[in-house]
Amino acid sequence: MATLRVFARHMAVFKKIWFTNIMFNFIEPLLYLSAMGYGLGSFVQDIDGLAYIQYIAPGMVASSAMFAASFECTYGSFIRLHYQKTFQAMLAGPVTVRDIVAGDILYATFKSMLFGMVILTVISVLGQVRSGWALLIPVFLALPGLTFSLLAMCYTGITTNIDNFNYYVTLFLTPAYLFSGVFFPINSMPGWAQTAAWVNPIYHSVEVCRALALGNTNPGLLVHAGVLMVIAIVLMPLAVRLMTKRLIL
Repeated sequence: MATLRVFARHMAVFKKIWFTNIMFNFIEPLLYLSAMGYGLGSFVQDIDGLAYIQYIAPGMVASSAMFAASFECTYGSFIRLHYQKTFQAMLAGPVTVRDIVAGDILYATFKSMLFGMVILTVISVLGQVRSGWALLIPVFLALPGLTFSLLAMCYTGITTNIDNFNYYVTLFLTPAYLFSGVFFPINSMPGWAQTAAWVNPIYHSVEVCRALALGNTNPGLLVHAGVLMVIAIVLMPLAVRLMTKRLIL
């Protein structure tokens, strides 16, 4: 299958740079966890019966997965498209634009799961995981990984300058991250903001990761997963269409 061949190509590259990739995605969340959890956390009262570091730790897993998928399908895909001309070379063989997009999305989703699992391991070692349900988190991360990969790919399909990704990071990813429930409960925000959080993919990822890490499983988690799935289903044809315009038309 052509999609798997595209994925295999990306994995061959990843084998050469895996240490640098993993260390970057390991150190940054660890710094946030240390500074916010141990530093700020010493001045913050318990939230929902949890110490502050225990409250934010699962959110670090979700956010690490989000950033991994987002950066891979923005900067990574853009470089393959505009500078390395990798996508154009692939099109010279028996590969379609849909295969290229699907291969990139699959690779970004894999990295999302991998880096999320790295942070999950860290918070487990630090004693911030209460339940064996946390073992399902890496599997679940495939869904937000897919969603954020598609969002990033759509933006890559409409931008012609690598500097424009600063807008995507600053105006979308950062606000989505800050108001996702990672650092404080969404129910502490105004009513309109709580409603708006439902269109924020990382909010749903944080809610599921936190529930699984703490063992608070309930049918509501399926709703969060369903929202992510709907977003992904809507975005897939759009991502293919936009990238087709970049590569074919």
